[in-house]
Amino acid sequence: MKAEKDYILVVEDETSINDLIAYHLEKFHYEVQQALSAEEAMKYIEQKTPDMIVLDLMLPKMSGTEFCKVLKRSCETADIGILMLTAKSEKQDIIRGLDAGADDYLTKPFDIEELLARIKSILRRLKQRTSDAVIFSKGPLNIDWARHKIKVNDRSVKLTPTEYKILKTLIENQGRVLTRDRILDLVMGSGTVVIDRTIDVHVLGLRKKLGVKNDFIETIRGVGYRFRDDK
Repeated sequence: MKAEKDYILVVEDETSINDLIAYHLEKFHYEVQQALSAEEAMKYIEQKTPDMIVLDLMLPKMSGTEFCKVLKRSCETADIGILMLTAKSEKQDIIRGLDAGADDYLTKPFDIEELLARIKSILRRLKQRTSDAVIFSKGPLNIDWARHKIKVNDRSVKLTPTEYKILKTLIENQGRVLTRDRILDLVMGSGTVVIDRTIDVHVLGLRKKLGVKNDFIETIRGVGYRFRDDK
C-alpha cells in the first residue's frame, strides 16, 4: 500500500512563479494544487484540507497576511503549515506575516532547493508534534516535560519559570520562526506589558545555561528566534 502524499496548495498570483513551484513540488512527489488568489485557494481548501500552503504575501483583493489570519482563526484550518513568500525584504512585512501565523518565510527571488528544504522542515515539524511527547531529546539535550527536568550532556540544568516556558514554546514550534511579540503572547499571554527586549534577555540566559556550543536557539536578525531542527 502506497503512503499518502503530502498535499501542498500553492497560492501565488504570478503564474510563472506558481508553475515553477508546482513543477518542482510534483517532481518530488507532492500532491499539488495551484491557486492565483485567496478566494480561489479557499474553494480548494473547502474541498480538501492541504497539509501546508506556500502563500504569497502580495495577492489581489485579500493579502497573504490577511488570508493567513483567516485560516488561523478557524479550528478546521489552523493547523495547516504556511510558508510565506514575499518580494518585500522589509522586516516589518516579514514580522506581520509571522505574527499572522505563518510558520516560516522566504524572500524573492528564492533558490528552489531552499524552498524545498523549508517545506520539508515545516512538514516534519507538523508531524512530530513534540508537545505531545513525554520526553524530548535532541543531541545532548534531554527534557522530561512531566517532571520539568532538563539535562545537557547528563548535567542537570536549572531554568527560571519564564526560561522554561520560552524553551518549551520554541521546541513545540521547532523549525518555526517566532517573533518576539509572538513568544511573549504564548509565554505570558496577550496584552502583557513588559520592557523592550525582555525576550532577548531571557533567551540570552537560556543559551548560557544550555551551553554556547549547543546553540539550539537560532537568532533571526531583526525578527525573532527559532529552535533549530537541523542539529
